Amino acid sequence: MSNISGRYAVAGIKASDVDGFITNQPLNDAHRSYAVRMANMARMHPNYATDLALGGATPIAMVQNAVMAIEAGMANTVMCVHARKRGTPDPSPGNPIRHGDEHWEEPWGHFSAVANHAFAAQRHMYEFGTTSEDLAHVAVATRKHACMNNNATMRKPMTIADHQASRFICEPLRLFDCALESDGGGAVIVTSAERARDFPKKPVAILGMGQHHPHFSLMDAPSLTTLGGKKSSELAYKMAGLNPKDMNFAEIYDCFTITTMITLEDYGFCKKGEGKDFVKNGRIEVGGELPVNTHGGLLSQAHIEGMLHVTEAVRQLRGNEVEPERQVKNAKAGIVSGHGGSLCMHASLILGAL
Repeated sequence: MSNISGRYAVAGIKASDVDGFITNQPLNDAHRSYAVRMANMARMHPNYATDLALGGATPIAMVQNAVMAIEAGMANTVMCVHARKRGTPDPSPGNPIRHGDEHWEEPWGHFSAVANHAFAAQRHMYEFGTTSEDLAHVAVATRKHACMNNNATMRKPMTIADHQASRFICEPLRLFDCALESDGGGAVIVTSAERARDFPKKPVAILGMGQHHPHFSLMDAPSLTTLGGKKSSELAYKMAGLNPKDMNFAEIYDCFTITTMITLEDYGFCKKGEGKDFVKNGRIEVGGELPVNTHGGLLSQAHIEGMLHVTEAVRQLRGNEVEPERQVKNAKAGIVSGHGGSLCMHASLILGAL
């Protein structure tokens, strides 16, 4: 609710000005018509409302659904809110949302996100010679950005040696390869270009978007080193009329360091298998060739299932809304990724400055 009231204040609007509402299903207390419930609590009476459950692809899918609702004439101004409570105990009385494959995989010990992504990391290492120390460069760069972010959880600098000294969680992934568990939320408002001109804040354009979901169970995945991001990003680039070289930054879903590396490859920033070299020598830091996760990402800012990746991209493109030391200079376009489930769901979003 605090995110909703905050968006009203920033956008200079009232609840009655919002006629569309999209949110995420709670992880530990699934509801029917949850978006309608939340809209009612916020004193909204939307013409369009829905809640989504695509894991880490949900925040981007919210924006995409908002665009479609506006284009279809079902709404004019849509609020997208995503919140998560995982850092502290959740008092909700309900049951966790189901994965759908519990009976087939969990009895054999395959029941966690880190196990899923450890499979991908092992395969990337087997196919391309990637090492744990290569993954460390992703974690170190992300932490460097978090240290510049006053709203980040982890603000203690990290070295390659620190990463390598952290314990294994599920080999080959170490503690510092894994995202945080966090409480928090974020929100954005999507509206038409015409209406956006009346808002007090500088708007940001939605240039391109895509989704691709190549499998459901990890056991059915056609590949563990090329994921849905390849097709999803191709759709977004085509819609935007842009290519990877046009991106001034990338906010990449980083539940694990291997996810960042694979997505950078899938998004065309380097060839498949070259991610281990692409992430080195400051290339993905602010001031480098492609700043990645300029806010600290899930690894070091907070794990809100990627919603803060979207809000960070908006702030970067508006300019002068983040700490000066982590502002990407002359940012005109950026890409945001969302990744969910057993490496099975993916959504892409390209935003541009106006």
